Amino acid sequence: MRVVIGSLLVAGLIAGGVAAADMPKPKSPQGAALGKIDRSRAGSAAPTDPFEARGGKPTTLAAFRGKPVLVNLWATWCAPCKAEMPELDALAKAKAGSVTVLAISADLEGWRAVDKFFTPGRFKTVAPYLDQPGAIPQALGAKGLPLSILYDAKGREVWRVNGPMQWTSPAVVAAIG
Repeated sequence: MRVVIGSLLVAGLIAGGVAAADMPKPKSPQGAALGKIDRSRAGSAAPTDPFEARGGKPTTLAAFRGKPVLVNLWATWCAPCKAEMPELDALAKAKAGSVTVLAISADLEGWRAVDKFFTPGRFKTVAPYLDQPGAIPQALGAKGLPLSILYDAKGREVWRVNGPMQWTSPAVVAAIG
């Protein structure tokens, strides 16, 4: 049943994903963040659903506790998701000692689709993870992709953003801490 629900959720994300025409535009030419930070769920616990690391090893967000974690839900069919990945990689490098960045894919084609995008050497720091059958987006109430959520070191939500971000903008870097 969970597989069916997860598949339907991901199918809904595909149908209701962020269209290029619906993407927010930068507010200034100096590189303002695109998405809007939402703190309405601050303090909520991270989901306990497992997702998959490279090689098929199951893991959970609890495994990353001890320092802040930025979860980025994305998919290869999501143009805004792919467009923000280079900046997400740069952020992961800049914050390597203080924040863990997790790029969790909702691709139904699994690692085959992810590996076509994460070709060797393309990204230096951010590593992909896979969520099949789509439990994480469902648990987080995702209405589209990308969805990014910052968790504190104890696994509590700090803020979330529906839509793309300019991850290396000074405002976003400051919001991450």
